[in-house]
Amino acid sequence: MMLFWRHGYEATSLSDLTRGLGVTPPSLYAAFGNKKGLFLEAVDLYLSGGSSPAAIIDGADSARAAARTLMEGAAVAFTGEDTPPGCMLATSAISVSADAVDVQAHLSAIRNAVEAHLRARIERDIADGALPPETDAETLAAHTTAIIQGMSTLARDGTPRDKLLRVARSAMSAWPQP
Repeated sequence: MMLFWRHGYEATSLSDLTRGLGVTPPSLYAAFGNKKGLFLEAVDLYLSGGSSPAAIIDGADSARAAARTLMEGAAVAFTGEDTPPGCMLATSAISVSADAVDVQAHLSAIRNAVEAHLRARIERDIADGALPPETDAETLAAHTTAIIQGMSTLARDGTPRDKLLRVARSAMSAWPQP
């Protein structure tokens, strides 16, 4: 997982993987089928760490609180001391070639599901009167996910956690007041 996180899907070679895992290529193929199979297992492992975005959204008192928690959590996760900077999914998505469109589609589906879940929560808050009726749920959810993806790039560029947290707080100013 760390190799894919650090280098992305395409840039992580079979040699890197076998050396990192301490196995031979036949063993890797027997266990995972191919590099893509290992990558998809690594994505599952990555997603199993910490609270899932869906759990954060469902557990928040409001869509606004969910967005703040997602962005602040991303700022912390993207600047971990024991992990590569940024988001593994974003790093891998950037480096996927046309030959691996199924990998790109898988990563896109994960990101789109998070955005759709947040959009549904925003729509619920609009219906409940917690957000103004003219709130554009689709754009607000996309804005939040775009900020998170942008923070991943900033983290990979060396932006410190405190600055990412300030970006997250600033992004919250785009959220309408009830």
